[in-house]
Formats: sequence, C-alpha cells, structure tokens
Amino acid sequence: MKNILSSARRALPAACLLLLSVALSACSGPADSVKAASHDLAITNATIVDGTGKPAYKGTVLIRDGRFAAVGDVDTSTLDVARTIDAGGKVLAPGFIDMHSHGNPLTQSFENFLAMGVTSVVLGQDGSNPVDTPLKPWLATLEADGAEVNVLALAGHGDIRREAGIPDAVRKLDAAQSQRLAEVLEASLALGLHGMSTGLEYVPGIYSEPSEIVALGKVINRHGGILMSHMRSENDDRIEDSIRELVSHNPDGRVHISHLKDIYGKGAERAKSLLDFIDNLAQQGHALTADAYPYTAGYTWIGIVFPEWALPPTDYAKVVAERHDELAAYLQERVTDRGGPEAILFGTAPYAGKRLADVAAEKKQSFVDVLIELGPTGASAAHFTMDATLQDALVASLKTALSTDGSPSLSHPRSSGTYARLIEHFVVKTGQLSLEDAVYKASGLPARIMGLPDRGTIKVGQWADAVLFDPASVRERSTYVEPHALAEGFDLVLVNGVVARENGRLQETHAGTLIKPAATE
Repeated sequence: MKNILSSARRALPAACLLLLSVALSACSGPADSVKAASHDLAITNATIVDGTGKPAYKGTVLIRDGRFAAVGDVDTSTLDVARTIDAGGKVLAPGFIDMHSHGNPLTQSFENFLAMGVTSVVLGQDGSNPVDTPLKPWLATLEADGAEVNVLALAGHGDIRREAGIPDAVRKLDAAQSQRLAEVLEASLALGLHGMSTGLEYVPGIYSEPSEIVALGKVINRHGGILMSHMRSENDDRIEDSIRELVSHNPDGRVHISHLKDIYGKGAERAKSLLDFIDNLAQQGHALTADAYPYTAGYTWIGIVFPEWALPPTDYAKVVAERHDELAAYLQERVTDRGGPEAILFGTAPYAGKRLADVAAEKKQSFVDVLIELGPTGASAAHFTMDATLQDALVASLKTALSTDGSPSLSHPRSSGTYARLIEHFVVKTGQLSLEDAVYKASGLPARIMGLPDRGTIKVGQWADAVLFDPASVRERSTYVEPHALAEGFDLVLVNGVVARENGRLQETHAGTLIKPAATE
C-alpha cells in the first residue's frame, strides 16, 4: 500500500494534488458528508495539538490513503472505518521532523527515533553525504523499498568536493576545479535532494574558502534548496563571525545553522543576545534559520581538539616526530580551555564510557600523552562545553527548531532522548515551553524551514505522520552511561498513516518514503 501511495504522490501533478486536497477538505464538515466513505483509521477522543502553535482542542481524526481525511468534530458511528482507536484524551500531534540526523535507514533500524515520535529525518549533514556509497542507487532503493521513517536528503559539501577530484587540503580552487564542483552538486541536487550541508570544522570543509561555497550557493538556489552548516566555529568569541560567514555564503537564498550552540558562553542573557543577532539578520532580509538540541555536551571526533596542521591528510606520525612539543602545548591549552580532561567522555573504543581524565589516571600518563597516542582520528567523544542555562534558552526559543544530531548507533543520549526531553523537561517539569509551542518546534517549524507544504501539521490533506502520547508519562531514559535506552510514553506513532510503532512495539512496516522537494514532486 505504501509504495502505491508513494508512487501516486510522486506521479500526481500539482493541479491534481490541489483538487485532491479540495475534495478531502469536504470531509472535515458534517459527518453526513463522509459517512459513505471508507477510512483506514479513526482516532477519537484526542487532544489535538496540530503543530501550528494554536491552542489544543478535543477532536477526532480520520485517515484515508495515508492522509488526514477529516479533522475535528466528526461522528464516526455511521462510518466504515477499518480500525478505531480511542485516544482517551491523550495528545495527538504531528510526527516530529528531526532537522539534523545521521545513519542509514536501509541498513539500520531507526526505532530509537520512532520511540520518541520522530517520523522524518534530514540526512546528509556536516558536509557528508547521507551514505558513503553512490547516492543515485541509494536514493532509488529508498524510494522503492521505503524505510521505517521518512527521509529528506542533503548533499555533503566535503563528499561533493572529493567526487570532483579536489584533494582535501586544497584551499583555493582553480577555474576547472570550481566548474567540476558545481557540476557534481548540480547532478546531485537533480536527484531530489533538498540542498547541501557544510562541515567547516571538519576535513575537508575546514580548508575551503568562502568564495568556493558562495559559488555553490548559486547552484543551490537554482534548485530552490537550502544551505545547512556546521559552522566554522561555535566558540563564544567567534560565533557571530561564523553566522555572518554562513549568511555571506548564500546571501540570496536559504541558510540554516545546524545544532546552534555557544561553547564557553554563559547565561540566559548571552542566549538572548545571540538570538537577537540571528533575528536582526533575518529582519535584514536573510532567510536564516537554526536548530538546536537540548544537551550540554556535543559529540564528535577527538580531532576537534587538535590543531589544523595535525589533521588529515597531514602525515600525523611526522607531526608527532617533528612537532611533538608544539602539539603537546596546543592540546594542553585547547583541552583546558574546553573544560579540562573531565569534560571529554569517550564514546568509542578503546575507552568508551570513560572520561579522558580517568583514562590518563589509569594509564599513569598525562591527558596530553593519551591524546597524542590516539591521534585526531583515534576516537569520538562527548564534549561537555556548554552552559545549561544558555543552551536551554536557545532550545526554548520559538526561533529554533529541534534536532538530535543523533543516529541509531551514536553513543550520546540525544539519539534516543531528545524529543522525550523536550516534553518531559521543557514542558512538564520546568514549563519553559507550552505543549503547543514544543510541538510546533518539533513539527510545524521544521516543515516550514524544509519547505514541506503537506507535512508538519494535522489538517485535512496533510500526510498522516502523527504521534499519540500522554505528556505526563513521557520519559527520557537515555543517559551518557546508557545512551541507547529508548524513550517511553509515545504510545502510537504513524508514518504516512500506517502504524509504525505501538505500545512499545516496532511494527514490521516500512511506511516511510523518500521526501523530495515540493518543486520536484
């Protein structure tokens, strides 16, 4: 059924979709207008939080052919419905859209995402393509076979660079290299991607000059895409400059800050000044948006604390042999500035679950010596570099969408806990967000940012991605010690109208699809 619906959705021209929407809209009127129709699912007695930010209301939804066919005051007693679920007053919200995700839904289970209400993920982040294999066959398989969740894909600047044959450490491109780079991006976007991501703290993005990305911004704009960025720096003293650089990369198009954070910054006032800075740029006419995750530790490779001159493709053994003392001094200062060795918690072998300070004590070495032995590519870790008050203020802002920066395998609690934490901590425990605003940040806002006219809200004609839950029962169970513990409290998750997870049980369905930009549908 899912593949048939997906094919119909891709095949129908915009005019037909409009007529379909108009026809479906009639179903939201009196029950008499729909009593002769057949429906796949009815959810009655629900508290509907529709994803727009508007106040919740009691009502019923009807789902037919993967879409919401009726929403509101609907009498289902005379209708032909395959299955009816009494929500018992629980909240029915749109499925959550994760603005920044990793992983491969063709080879990995995304149950940890479904367990916290996520029905769509945006892959291809930080300058890397969604997968290491060629994109065209991967996208074709995803479109044909489906997945547990819906997928939106971006091209990764670093992988585009490599496909164009540009060595990682090259900074200034010649005309031929620039032309090849643009051609590779053009071909990638034509496959149905939503734009491009950059990873400017990572190899090879760290070596790129602004002019290189400005040229690619023009290609992105021709396709109506978005430029997302792990920016050049997230440090408190450089973050405004990094945002200015991002805007300059695509001044006439959409730009998006990935996982907004302020490393070393402190307090709610600093958060306010940063949000005001972003808002001022938006008011100047820049299509600038952002997402954030609700944790005080990032998670990335250990190379982030190493100097650029020690990163690939540099001969690291040669660096150690010839510049050992200089490297040691750099690492000592860098790690100390970032909170010391206690602020680094390894997530990969050989020291998974241990802090750098503990490893150094066990080995009876300095933490600098431990890092030099590992090298920049030797491990990944959680880096506790953020102030909780500041980060909470960024997350609670209605100017930022929510994201996990997680994956099925990432050893960080955000992969399994982000959206549970949104409800449990920000809504129920602290009241920093109303339930309506929290749902808007997780569904309606990301749909608007990504240009998804038929997702992100509960209304007639929208694809029926939805989650049913009691806010008081939602629990974030993942921790830094047990990062893969699944969230609790999201009782029913629908993907394109199909039950994907119910009462803690993953269903054997691949109802998710590849979501292409609206202009290509």
